[in-house]
Amino acid sequence: MNITIRNETPEDFRRVEEITREAFWNLYVPGCVEHYLAHVMRSHEDFMRELDFVALADGRLVGNIMYTRSFVENEQGGRLETITFGPVSVLPEYQRKGIGSALIRHTIQKARESGHAAIIIYGSPYNYCKHGFKSGRDFNIGNAEGRYPFSLLVLELKEGVFAGHAWKYHESVVFGIDPAAAEEFDRTFEPKEKGWRYTQEEFSIACRH
Repeated sequence: MNITIRNETPEDFRRVEEITREAFWNLYVPGCVEHYLAHVMRSHEDFMRELDFVALADGRLVGNIMYTRSFVENEQGGRLETITFGPVSVLPEYQRKGIGSALIRHTIQKARESGHAAIIIYGSPYNYCKHGFKSGRDFNIGNAEGRYPFSLLVLELKEGVFAGHAWKYHESVVFGIDPAAAEEFDRTFEPKEKGWRYTQEEFSIACRH
């Protein structure tokens, strides 16, 4: 399988939203909102177009990754700009074939070359520690409430950038999705049945403080 990575174009938008919907459907909650997030993220001021990439397998668009600006704030009120990726989506039939990892590696390198300090995400350590991510607690970085959820993960791009301070992570407000708007947007796609999967319980555990 030949994997090609390139920047997303406007012609890709709907296909990327379809892929995102397929990738996340019933994964964390019954249904999903990530395809709506991808839709609204592109027009948000925190969106990083230069880190918006798609993956093609033998010429077929099968995955994507998107980034937004984020920041951490320390106990003295100091602020450090960071970046955050998500959603990262791969069509279910193409998952576990290295496509998501290729997107992550590609954009980590781009971010490092651009001089970004760190990437901070919410995600499963199983998926991201292999890319160098560590627990936020290792860098004394908690969430906005000062707690340390299992899913808060950090990749330092500039070594020691967090040293000597306690930090709180703030993701872009674009992640504050309106459920009603997401539901309305979802009705523009082919109907899919919402249901329960064990991964929803795993997600709930990962997000607890």
